[in-house]
Amino acid sequence: MVKVKEKKPSVLDAASVHSQKKRQLTKQNTNNLKQKIMNTIVGRVTQDAQIRTLANDKQVVNFPIAVNDHYKTKQGEKKEQTTFFNCAYWITPKVAEYLTVGTLVELSGKVSASAWTDKDGKAHSSLNFNTSKIKFHGGGKQKNTTTPQAIPTPQANQNFADDLEDDLPF
Repeated sequence: MVKVKEKKPSVLDAASVHSQKKRQLTKQNTNNLKQKIMNTIVGRVTQDAQIRTLANDKQVVNFPIAVNDHYKTKQGEKKEQTTFFNCAYWITPKVAEYLTVGTLVELSGKVSASAWTDKDGKAHSSLNFNTSKIKFHGGGKQKNTTTPQAIPTPQANQNFADDLEDDLPF
């Protein structure tokens, strides 16, 4: 009978297994982070929202917002910087009626940048925000609002008023 000597795992083997598992976990965590990174921006709508219908009958609400940032320079001078985002919302087109000029909104979603050259050779760029959550903070105007009609004041019945003057108990 031949006796087979079992090979005990060496410290080096255990370290390499540990390192391999760590790499796998790090890769999974990185992929999870890529999916979960959400940005939040707060700004005012600069144009009324527009609904576009794509070829596959999906609808997207497009609207631009401006985000203001205030800071001080090293010399103590106050500066204001405005950043514009082209936003897209894919969940429901009903929100478009509330996204009017001046409305203050808080958006959660993903930021992307795009750059292109037009036919004249001029370079352009834009910041895009694909939003998945919109929170309204007021301002703006409602679309499809009508001017309220003046409510007529009820006129007192003159006969009833005359009766009260004569029959007062005091």
